[in-house]
Amino acid sequence: MPLSTATSKLLDGASTLNGRLADLHQHLLQVLPDVDRIACALYNANDDTLKTFINSTRTGEAIEGYEYKLSDSGSLSDLARTGEFRVLDNIASAVHASNMHSKWLLKQGYQSSFTVPIYDQGSLLGFVFFDSMQAFAFTPTVQRDLVLYCSLISMSISNEMGAVRTMVESIRIARELTMMRDFETGKHLERMAQYSRLIAKYVAPRLHLSDEVVEHVYMFAPLHDIGKIGIPDYILLKPGKLTQDEQKIMDSHVELGVKLIERISGSGGATRLPDSSILMNIVKSHHEALDGSGYPQGLKGADVPIEARIVMVADIFDALTAERPYKSIWSTADALTELQSLAAAGKVDALCVEALVSNLDQILTIQHKYSDTVA
Repeated sequence: MPLSTATSKLLDGASTLNGRLADLHQHLLQVLPDVDRIACALYNANDDTLKTFINSTRTGEAIEGYEYKLSDSGSLSDLARTGEFRVLDNIASAVHASNMHSKWLLKQGYQSSFTVPIYDQGSLLGFVFFDSMQAFAFTPTVQRDLVLYCSLISMSISNEMGAVRTMVESIRIARELTMMRDFETGKHLERMAQYSRLIAKYVAPRLHLSDEVVEHVYMFAPLHDIGKIGIPDYILLKPGKLTQDEQKIMDSHVELGVKLIERISGSGGATRLPDSSILMNIVKSHHEALDGSGYPQGLKGADVPIEARIVMVADIFDALTAERPYKSIWSTADALTELQSLAAAGKVDALCVEALVSNLDQILTIQHKYSDTVA
């Protein structure tokens, strides 16, 4: 397959990275038919975590929703530090069932693998994994060819992440230029992202959401209320109850947010955003209640996108448990009880609430790590 074709598949193909990787894999099989799986795990330096992200699995069952500390893997840590590659010619004799990933790998029956670290501007972006049902499949010639494809995969992922970072930075600058001073601190936005990812990861196997979707919900959750940069301070910072007219202006932040996303992303796609429909659904629908009592469209039930349902629950939970100028802080237990009541009343997604209730230890970790009182 010509390299130009591979580049086109990754940069200008399907709307999602998973789809584009699958297209690339299909064409790669024409020249390297023994590559049964291609997968990429992303690295988060903030917590030293590797997370499954995208994959194209022709043979075997894909592993999804898995994460682990890079420091827990001596071999991958060495690859990350040196930039070298790893070839396992006989997986059964080289890998021991010491963790979930090793057990999964042995169960699939893959015989050989090739692992390549990928970087973005000198920082570790993650790893690309190639697996084969054939032993000794990754000869020096095959390795040379696959490293070229790894460069394309790395470039494609970096472009996607770069687009998100550009949008987040544009919004941060807009907030500063408008001298916006509200309660949505950086810690609030990070908690929102963490809660949203926790919920998305919990519901993913039940609703068949890919790791890519989970990651995009995590990335886009902090942008849910970007339209508030257009709301006057006398309304945004009002400590008391809003009048009916003021509430109407406040509610308009959803429409303002949609317009802002459209302007930043551009109708011509100059700034390509990963799965931009997820971002738009979050901004447009995170105030929609399942019983139709929300705004601005009054959507009901399944018409409310799952990403919006996730962010709505995360937002309510953080609003209840964090300090606000108009309310006292609720305890975590009371906030979860309130969300369960809202779920029982048919206003919020019960499965999303269950995700928080079932992961109290992770909630407490997030609250401690991203507390507004921690410098």
